[in-house]
Amino acid sequence: MELHDVWFVLIAVLWIGYFFLEGFDFGIGILTRTLARNTTERRVLINTIGPVWDGNEVWLLTAGGATFAAFPDWYATLFSGFYLPLLVILVCLIVRGVAFEYRAKRPEPRWQRNWEQAIFWTSLLPSFLWGVAFANIVRGVDIDAEKNVTGSVWDLLNPYALLGGLVTLFLFVFHGSVFAALKTVGDIRDRARASALRTGLATAALAAVFLVWTQADHGNGWSLAALVIAVLALAGALAANQVAREGWAFVLSGATVVAAVAMLFLSLFPDVMPSTLNPDWSLTVTNAASSAYTLKLMTVVAVVFTPLVLLYQGWTYWVFRKRIGVQHIPGHDPAAALDKA
Repeated sequence: MELHDVWFVLIAVLWIGYFFLEGFDFGIGILTRTLARNTTERRVLINTIGPVWDGNEVWLLTAGGATFAAFPDWYATLFSGFYLPLLVILVCLIVRGVAFEYRAKRPEPRWQRNWEQAIFWTSLLPSFLWGVAFANIVRGVDIDAEKNVTGSVWDLLNPYALLGGLVTLFLFVFHGSVFAALKTVGDIRDRARASALRTGLATAALAAVFLVWTQADHGNGWSLAALVIAVLALAGALAANQVAREGWAFVLSGATVVAAVAMLFLSLFPDVMPSTLNPDWSLTVTNAASSAYTLKLMTVVAVVFTPLVLLYQGWTYWVFRKRIGVQHIPGHDPAAALDKA
């Protein structure tokens, strides 16, 4: 296996890790308005990801940086052709981080509600847009002989891509619901399991169409195997959720995310951005890669530092592994908690 193939796999792993971690992170942000019934419950949900949300985003930074260094032509074509949706995602991530930090800076209910609304919308929009973006990468876009995307932003809003956006949106909410059930106690835990059932069934219906469509148009034997794993994992997650085995449900919902994203990369290889104008103009792991020396140097750095990052992030999750509930929120009044915010 050549180094450019290795780095395609490593970049795929980084994106898979990002969607696995940020998936439930985004899902929790959406659930703050759809699952939580009052301000206290919204604070409980936010606290489930409070210690880890910013660490989850490191995977995105690493994936983007690795793409820039290993496949500069892929990075340049992607970020120029997908400029508007990626800009919206970037703005959402910035506002989302500010919202987490600023929400509790002042006690006024209106102040907190506004930042909670920001958390909801800046979780929902990226969840949808990431699916649109990756569906278009797999489907292919209008790339000319100069490696420039010639189509408009409206070309990205095709039926296949919009379906991909709905799949990631519902999948992340399902993943987040399972995580909420795993990390909370009391009534909110029961409602999180009910939410996981509803969103899981919706995810299954949407994903079945999208993944079969992907396999039919772009798939191969490896992507078919990933599709089967995704289907089985989703079914297992739903079953585990129904018997209140939240740990297994989370592992399997995560496996669903991993298998589904892996299927997209397996369908894409050896291309990194197919051209719909002329297959010869497609960007591949060969013609979009950096020099062999650059890839070799990056490999050495990755071998040294990646285990350290994984150990640190794993330690963070271990430290903050306990469940929380409304009773753990300072100043919680059980009677006032019955009132909706």
